[in-house]
Amino acid sequence: MKRTVALISAIALVLIGISMSVYNTFRAAEWENFFTELAQNSAEIPETVVETGDENNRIAVINIEGVIQDVPESQGFLGSQAGYNHQMTIEALKNIIEDDTTKAIILNVNSPGGGVYESAEIHKYLVEAKEKGKKIYSSMGNMAASGGYYVSAPADKIFATNETITGSIGVIMQSVNYHELAEKYGVKFETYKSGEMKDMLSPTKETPESEKEYVQSIVDSMFDDFVQVVADGRGMSESEVRKIADGRIYLGSEAMKNGLVDEEGYFDDALNALKEEVGKNSQVYEIGTDPSSLGFFGLKSPDLLQNLFKQNDVQTIEALMQKRQGIQPMYLYE
Repeated sequence: MKRTVALISAIALVLIGISMSVYNTFRAAEWENFFTELAQNSAEIPETVVETGDENNRIAVINIEGVIQDVPESQGFLGSQAGYNHQMTIEALKNIIEDDTTKAIILNVNSPGGGVYESAEIHKYLVEAKEKGKKIYSSMGNMAASGGYYVSAPADKIFATNETITGSIGVIMQSVNYHELAEKYGVKFETYKSGEMKDMLSPTKETPESEKEYVQSIVDSMFDDFVQVVADGRGMSESEVRKIADGRIYLGSEAMKNGLVDEEGYFDDALNALKEEVGKNSQVYEIGTDPSSLGFFGLKSPDLLQNLFKQNDVQTIEALMQKRQGIQPMYLYE
């Protein structure tokens, strides 16, 4: 009798296990579909109307805030971390280029710059937008330096205040070299490489002059591109740009004197001036949403909890510095 009961119990457990496995498989499929739909919805470029008006005569606000780098957007239980989203910016520009209802773009720039590639990519699509007849204004906030100026250069008008930090026209590549420290403590590095330059800018060896010259040639080439972008955007000669492009920063008032900025004013001043050009009754819409206002699955969450999960500026800069060691040219003001 005991054996029969045990056998029946074992069979029941097997049947329950099979049932649970089938159930979980179906549930997993449902969850997968749910998250797939969620990802597809989040892939759309969100637009928020900030000023109502003529829907056939629109002005797009694009925020360039933070370091201009194409890094995965930080996702947490409470939603997205605030910061620059490169892929969203590029997709938004592509949409604007093909959208006949959007007549103008205003850049809201508060950035120390960032990657050479990312800055050049934004510049490329802004130039395409201009060629499509879109008016472009740039409003510089607290800072629009290096890559922040690079992306502003094609604008028809650039606004800044006396307090704005801009300029820093130049390229930087930087690495930490600790081979002498390692030698002091008897640490040796064994490197096997296929070519002389394969360990270029390695922190574990003294950098030979030939390598320094090669790296400098890369920097010089990218700097030439930067100079040309400013010259084309500002209607200046190459020699005029080079006189002010030694890497130094300028306050907004100085930048107006040397030709890098057109007018003094804040974002609202730039927007009002743009509406004078394209129509006072234009609809103004902003690309993207404020990530700090989104919580779990788009729900708002308390500010206190948001702050607990938000990475601070020091951590962001430290992470950036770690990533830019070695061969990573940057249009960046430190």
